[in-house]
Amino acid sequence: MNPQIWFLATRPWSFSMTAISVGVGGALAALHKTFDLWLFLVTLLGAIAVHAATNLINDYFDYKRGVDRPGAPTTLYRPHPLVQGLIAPNAVLKVSLGLYLLAALAAFYLLWVTGPVLLGFILVGLLASFFYTADPVRYKYIALGELSVFLMWGPLMIGGAYFVQTGELSLQAVAISIPFGVLVALVLLANNLRDIEYDGSVGIKTLGTLLGEANTMRLYQILAVLAYLAVVVLVVLRILSPWGLLVFLSAPLALNLIKTLQREIPKDADARTAQIDTLFGIFLILSLILEKLLPLL
Repeated sequence: MNPQIWFLATRPWSFSMTAISVGVGGALAALHKTFDLWLFLVTLLGAIAVHAATNLINDYFDYKRGVDRPGAPTTLYRPHPLVQGLIAPNAVLKVSLGLYLLAALAAFYLLWVTGPVLLGFILVGLLASFFYTADPVRYKYIALGELSVFLMWGPLMIGGAYFVQTGELSLQAVAISIPFGVLVALVLLANNLRDIEYDGSVGIKTLGTLLGEANTMRLYQILAVLAYLAVVVLVVLRILSPWGLLVFLSAPLALNLIKTLQREIPKDADARTAQIDTLFGIFLILSLILEKLLPLL
């Protein structure tokens, strides 16, 4: 078993989104109440384990159905050890289940520390992770992927990380999670925009195949703009401090990508979108830290 191949198979470059979601929840908790580094690390470990398991189990079911195969778009822009024959399908299934077990151990510990309310966050996250491509739900194939990604990396993960630290549910955490959740959903939308023709040929229904290229492009642009406008609204409503406007330092990257998409759809459209949400998320966390250290209002 080659550790490097397995590491690539989990798509580790995508873990930044999970780290940011957990980081936003933790930073908001530190702003208002307290911050426990150990609980933060356990939460982060569990969340990344689920993310890695999701990526593996998604590849497993897509491969078994013939969606991921030599020449498929996903094999052209990232390593795909399963399709390349570098790892066996049964091994992928076993490793993904092992990662779910690791996440379950972290979950049991956090439940023991924080109480049963957290169980709701955990169960929703695990079910959404597994049934993304698994029977009988397979909601990725019925155009629900973007909605799920928004909810998972937005309100669920940020709100859950906040709850672990404070033992409280927070409408503020949910509100702050919305713009970042939208940008993470745009990563999948960019992927589906690029793959419209292929997804249609294999019978997969995505927002891209349902809306068509022109309308999917418009939706991408509208949601990108709304994510940034949402931050302005949050600042005006004092849900975020003026430090929150730091996220606009990532706006030039978003504008450049939108201009590129109007000319052509690059093979790495999803990766470029991920760069935007990563930078946006880093500045969002920084704004919460600065609000704690250097309050403006």
